[in-house]
Amino acid sequence: MGTTSAQAYQELIALSKKASTLTSISYLLGWDQETYMPDAGAKARAEQSSLMAEFIHDAQTAPRIGELIAMCEQDAELVSDQDTITAANIREFRRDYDLATKLPKELVAELAMVGSEAQHIWKEARQKSDFTLFLPSLEKMVQLSRSKAECYGWADDGEIYDALINEYEPATTSSQIQAIFAPLRDELSSFIKQVQADGTPPDTSILDASIPPDAQHRFGLFVINQLGFDLSAGRLDTTTHPFCEGLAPGDTRMTTRYHEERFTDALYGTMHECGHGLYEQGLPKEHFGQPISESISLGIHESQSRMWENLVGRSEAFWTWALPHAQKILGGALKNTDVKTLTNAVNTVSPSFIRVEADESTYNLHIMIRFGIERALISGELACADMPGVWNQQYQELLGVQVPDDRRGCLQDVHWSFGLFGYFPTYCLGNLYASQLWETINQQIPALNDQMATGDFSSLKQWLNQNIHAHGKRYHAGELCEKLTGQSLSSAPLLRHLRSRIAPVYGL
Repeated sequence: MGTTSAQAYQELIALSKKASTLTSISYLLGWDQETYMPDAGAKARAEQSSLMAEFIHDAQTAPRIGELIAMCEQDAELVSDQDTITAANIREFRRDYDLATKLPKELVAELAMVGSEAQHIWKEARQKSDFTLFLPSLEKMVQLSRSKAECYGWADDGEIYDALINEYEPATTSSQIQAIFAPLRDELSSFIKQVQADGTPPDTSILDASIPPDAQHRFGLFVINQLGFDLSAGRLDTTTHPFCEGLAPGDTRMTTRYHEERFTDALYGTMHECGHGLYEQGLPKEHFGQPISESISLGIHESQSRMWENLVGRSEAFWTWALPHAQKILGGALKNTDVKTLTNAVNTVSPSFIRVEADESTYNLHIMIRFGIERALISGELACADMPGVWNQQYQELLGVQVPDDRRGCLQDVHWSFGLFGYFPTYCLGNLYASQLWETINQQIPALNDQMATGDFSSLKQWLNQNIHAHGKRYHAGELCEKLTGQSLSSAPLLRHLRSRIAPVYGL
């Protein structure tokens, strides 16, 4: 008697769980490299990461997995209703298997090796503000990323960069993103010029207060605990470039960074990663190893982080609750400020060099610059050696700032050292999804502002848990957006949000 489709499905889940467990070990290696690993361990870690990548690739591309997926696909009862967990799993198992089997194991191992080495070199180059140190690594990673894209393939009417975007934002192309970004860029540029020309800037001197990093860390922990992050199932550490990683069920790691000045940079970085962390903790991890336990896309993942960071964290309601606690935990530096002053100070429009410290209005322009540069690097239109010059020129043209050095210019982000080409556009997509979802949330929870002003974020977290997190990969990003908001993704909600928040601050 042969294997039934039900038995095939259970075997498929068991094999997938093994691959996912190996992946979680790989994530742990990466987290350790970014946090506590001594510098002298970099070479060995690169070899470890490369070997783990081979193990994972073998587990994900075993011929038996392809056979099992095919058996499941032939059973109409398993796949006919796409809203079920089983059908969603089988659909995503197929997508993941088809992508993984297109990549040679040797390429996967080399990507992991070069990525681990390049990340270590990037740290040194960033510290010394010397792009030439990183250039050979970048050239290797761009070439490897092109090879990966060529293995994946792309539509006849598309471009090579589409293959890389598909890893992070399925069913989305460069031209679709460009169609959203182009009018948004024009609207944002016009709005920013209006604010700078006609508005009266608020007093931001309170942000210059010097606050010890250990006090900032205590306050960050206090805030994320209030937002609902389970610290018994996660932790917050420091690193060069903040990130969040859902390693495994019950283990979500977040990192942040601190400077004595501008305490809100660290706070909002922490709240940003907490948004990712809440999503990871809210996913149905009881199905670990199955696609249904994973996030939909990086655009939706980013919508969660940007929502908590900006739509919540920069609101007057948030500071009505948070300021008294900040005054106690952060010491006397904030004792003479008030909610309105602080809220206005964190809602300025001030073009700057650093993406992760950018204000809400200009942040998306940082992403658009990277999106254009990535497309050109991968297509070959832009040589890696010429990238800093193009970067600096576009910052001057689009944001009106003169980049002073590589550290605050093209070396500020860690992504390219890991070969994460196609990742950056999802940050802007996240802002768009967040604003559109926020309008729906406020319609359905009309008392949300009043609740947040008392430190009650439970109804917001519950809404996100039920309507986004719990679905895992049941729906694609655009499909979920339409289900929840009744509309396809649009830049209009983000522009409405920015105008309604910024205009009063500047007296417009």
